[in-house]
Amino acid sequence: MGPRLSLEEKRKRMMEIFHESQEPYLLKELERIGPKQKGIVSQSVKDVVQSLVDDGMCHCEKIGSSNFFWSFPSEVAVKRANKRAELEKELAQMQAKNKELTDSIGEALLGREQTDERANLLEELSETETSFKEQQVELQNFKECDPVLMNQKREEAQTARDAANRWTDNIFIMQSWVRDKFNMDMDQFNKHFEIPSDFDNV
Repeated sequence: MGPRLSLEEKRKRMMEIFHESQEPYLLKELERIGPKQKGIVSQSVKDVVQSLVDDGMCHCEKIGSSNFFWSFPSEVAVKRANKRAELEKELAQMQAKNKELTDSIGEALLGREQTDERANLLEELSETETSFKEQQVELQNFKECDPVLMNQKREEAQTARDAANRWTDNIFIMQSWVRDKFNMDMDQFNKHFEIPSDFDNV
């Protein structure tokens, strides 16, 4: 038996399953694949997948009576790029505030002894510097969004688009088979399986 995996490690390995195959899965398929390919205990697969859905890292859509789960690398890259831009903006604001507080402390020290104003400014400066350092650490986690890697991300986006279109084609094939086999009208088929009228390749 392999080492016991933490929840974060299970989440990471589950994302690898999605990104390596770039295909949608049923939960029962993930419960079969997880232990075999990534060492994730089948009983924990449902909770791991749900945590990814809750964090917006994995999609869940109901088609007919079944729930399908998927996550494409390009989507994660876009979210990380947006998060990095947000952190950089916050970081710039922190730096500006840090400078403002430093200048204020310098003015407060001119010809003055220790005062309540100076003590408050020093406390606020310390809190800002701590927050600034935390933002810098978090920003390091988004290095993969560096512009140097954007070409690779674009290629991954195309691969993800191709995979989505393959899945769309499969649904069209299923529609034709049901229509010919059961003489079912396409509008009835789409309504039954909750397929939107504008469903098409991307």
